[in-house]
Amino acid sequence: MKEGPMIAQVAALLGDPARANILTALIDGRALTVSELARAAGVTLQTTSGHLAKLAEAQLLIGEKQGRHRYFRLSGPDVAQVLEGLMGLAQRTGAVRVRTGPRNEALRAARICYDHLAGERGVDMLTSLQRRGFVEGDDAMTVMPAGRRFFADFGIDVAALEKGRRPVCRACLDWSERRSHLGGSLGAAVLATLIERKWAGRNGRTLVFSPAGLQQFVAVLAPPGIDRRPAPPATP
Repeated sequence: MKEGPMIAQVAALLGDPARANILTALIDGRALTVSELARAAGVTLQTTSGHLAKLAEAQLLIGEKQGRHRYFRLSGPDVAQVLEGLMGLAQRTGAVRVRTGPRNEALRAARICYDHLAGERGVDMLTSLQRRGFVEGDDAMTVMPAGRRFFADFGIDVAALEKGRRPVCRACLDWSERRSHLGGSLGAAVLATLIERKWAGRNGRTLVFSPAGLQQFVAVLAPPGIDRRPAPPATP
């Protein structure tokens, strides 16, 4: 097959451990300096600069100059979605580190995937929204009339989001839960509202809920009763 996207070229870039670490460090949507990315990658500044040049040339990263520093960020949410999918594949096939620490537990509970909520909290929220009939669909989802009213009460104007170029409501496969959380501009708006209301705050990629904020989140966005049983193993 000689036509179509060059998957192997992108896969080769992602296959290098240092470049994979660089991309993973940027998955929460932040822009980081070359020095910060070198620490994340575990390689020298010179080696990091070479990796960043290749990733930027492939349009996976965008570089921005500000003052004395040059910052890099992912070129779009689709890059983050691919990374999340690869993490899920690695988790399912056993390509994981032997030991995990408290930070990993926090990431599994609630983290930021580019600009929306991921982890257990994100999966619970989408499951709840689906069961209440607020959103419907599989990959590209539709916000139903009841959902529009719900989000309006929450302070989010779905009609305004629809005027943008980005998909409003889509499922994003969660690497740790192996089920989907809410992506798209609606997912981004929900996360922004959580932070604006101080229900939760960023700690790197981890999203940390305050006790009161978690109570509000559960009551409004993810009421109890969600089936959190692990997904069944894939059929060979």
